[in-house]
Amino acid sequence: MRWLLLASLLFSGIASALELPATDGKSYDPLAAGGKKAVVLFFVSPFCSTTRSFMKEINQIAVDYGDRVAVYLVHSDSEITLEVALEHAVLSEVKATVLVDKTQALAKQVKATITPEAVVLSPTTETLYKGRINDLYLGPTKRQRAATTKDLRDALDAVLAGKPVPSPQHEAQGCKIGGVK
Repeated sequence: MRWLLLASLLFSGIASALELPATDGKSYDPLAAGGKKAVVLFFVSPFCSTTRSFMKEINQIAVDYGDRVAVYLVHSDSEITLEVALEHAVLSEVKATVLVDKTQALAKQVKATITPEAVVLSPTTETLYKGRINDLYLGPTKRQRAATTKDLRDALDAVLAGKPVPSPQHEAQGCKIGGVK
């Protein structure tokens, strides 16, 4: 009988919530849209110079879209502590909730492998977009003076308009998330 109860909870989604600690002292389920149209996950690392290049745009996206989508900054490096994540958040003036994914459960679930990388999920956790924020980096060491595309913004605009995300979705350029394949 207990087995049936446990199985029904697992399949109903009640027991499958993923809670991650945040720099504000609370825990959050980064897969829950909380009544918003989507969830945006930014996988970042304070040790990745490419991440630093994107922080201004990440913050602006959080400000511009945060009233309509849930926005999280996610540290999935197993060495990152809440203190290091908080220091990065303060120095980068982060405008989103900052989560620490030490076990890399979230990164593995959404198949994030690079920092910075953006993943947009529907309220039912379907991946709608996964890839670069824009084309500031065309390759691992090929940085342009300025971005000429707005891939993530285009994807978010489509999601908010109820339209399919434009393709192609371009691979993110940056630093590998260690331990994630």
